Amino acid sequence: MSTVLPPAAGGSAADDSTVAVLTAGTGGAPRGGFWHDVFRRLRRSPTAWVGLAIVLLFVVVALLAPVLAPYPETDLPGARDITPTYIPGPGEIAAFPLGLDRFGGDVVSKLIWGAQASLLIGVVSTAYGLIGGMLLGLVAGTFGGWVDNVIMRLVDILLSVPSLLLAVSIAAILGQNQNSVMIAIGVAQVPIFARLLRASMLQQRSADYVLSAQTLGLGRGRITMTHVLPNAVGPVIVQGTLSLATAVIDAAALSFLGLGGGRPETAEWGRMLTYAQAELAIAPWLAFLPGICIAITALGFTLFGEALREAMDPRTRGR
Repeated sequence: MSTVLPPAAGGSAADDSTVAVLTAGTGGAPRGGFWHDVFRRLRRSPTAWVGLAIVLLFVVVALLAPVLAPYPETDLPGARDITPTYIPGPGEIAAFPLGLDRFGGDVVSKLIWGAQASLLIGVVSTAYGLIGGMLLGLVAGTFGGWVDNVIMRLVDILLSVPSLLLAVSIAAILGQNQNSVMIAIGVAQVPIFARLLRASMLQQRSADYVLSAQTLGLGRGRITMTHVLPNAVGPVIVQGTLSLATAVIDAAALSFLGLGGGRPETAEWGRMLTYAQAELAIAPWLAFLPGICIAITALGFTLFGEALREAMDPRTRGR
């Protein structure tokens, strides 16, 4: 993306004619800029609408969990209906449309409260990774030289370890609780955001508007913060959307491995899968339902992220 710098006050007629020529291709008036074009293309994308609908449904259910859930998060209203060899399934008891779990909890309530837990872990962990990665990428892309080499070698080391294995290792060290899971997933995402922002900044540094700013005598810090960074952050936003899907899956995986902490009856999709293992023979729906929720939520973030990536891709913006 290129930006046309406005003529200085008191500029010559030649300057005015140059600006007129540069804007002639847009009909003499700006069309709203890059982000206006991105939103226009998103509105025309069926993939974006499907993904956005899934994401909004997930967010609404998570935020309104106290209102939508028939029972509190740790309540066990059907404990008396559970026997060692029998767990009521969907439709068997009118008060529990999707049945009960091994502890007597209402599955509908558990799924709703689990959406809230997954949203919290996904958003917070992605924010950790986004902030940490952008700081490293910003420093590396701004200073270059040995600073860039040191940061990128650290990023390479982190990228050499599979992200889920890295998250499991960090969560195991920090302890079995929800905060450890969020930190672990966030740290695993840091190198992705760092390398992406650094590469985008290096690409923008050779753009015409940066050379123009350097000619005007602007300092490196001002050029980076006011010109390079705003134009380089687009791919990072796209990756953040896609990383939300990964964070939801990783959170479920860590909870499934027992690293999420909490009591057995605590509502969380990964934890529900953990305790459903022993009940597959008599209650397979206890594994299917949270698994479907995880898959659909991840699909929604992925569809919207891919649509956003295509809308921001300069190779397809003319379509």
